Amino acid sequence: MKAAFYLESSLLFLSLFLAEGPIMLQHVSSKGLQDKIKLVPIDLQNRPAWYKEKVYSANKVPSLEHNNEVKGESLDLIKYIDSHFEGPSLFPHDPDKKEFAEELLSYTDTFNKAVISSFKGDGNEAGAAFDYIETALSKFGDGPFFLGQFSLVDIAYAPFIERFQPFSLEVKKYDIIAGRPNLAAWIKEMDKNDAYKQTRREPKELVEIYKKRFSAQL
Repeated sequence: MKAAFYLESSLLFLSLFLAEGPIMLQHVSSKGLQDKIKLVPIDLQNRPAWYKEKVYSANKVPSLEHNNEVKGESLDLIKYIDSHFEGPSLFPHDPDKKEFAEELLSYTDTFNKAVISSFKGDGNEAGAAFDYIETALSKFGDGPFFLGQFSLVDIAYAPFIERFQPFSLEVKKYDIIAGRPNLAAWIKEMDKNDAYKQTRREPKELVEIYKKRFSAQL
């Protein structure tokens, strides 16, 4: 069951409603804001009426309400939290890395659609999508992450790869890290990240969710 989270800060008026909880929760944890934010789960299958009436008329998630303004789109939100709240910045200052970060963040939707399409049996674009990730991870040599050091880009991609890897291996018999040492190293480093470990789900659970989702194609 998909869930959303309403987060209210004791020091700042912050309301956060999510469907892709891991992306935002990793960011909140990485910024060290978890002690100031209260998480209240909301069932998206039974979305409360007050969300649309009082918070976000579009009735979509994610959205963020801050200083009486509502903002949407998960990638925009992680940038907003990074720039408007205390804690270490996870967006690069280096011009080259900043430009590449924007490119990678823009690619998340294409990446997701390519892999999901292959799960549905509508094409075989997953290999090219993972090759793109492998190449991207080799651009900077000062660390194992997309921009060398841990950043918003890693937070954005982690939930996708976390879901895709076990389903690809168990159901599609496709090992996404075979022949992709950079991706393998990235996954290994992400598994060590405390913020990520707090949000990751059991691989078996993720496989079962995707089996139900793509049951007609299996």
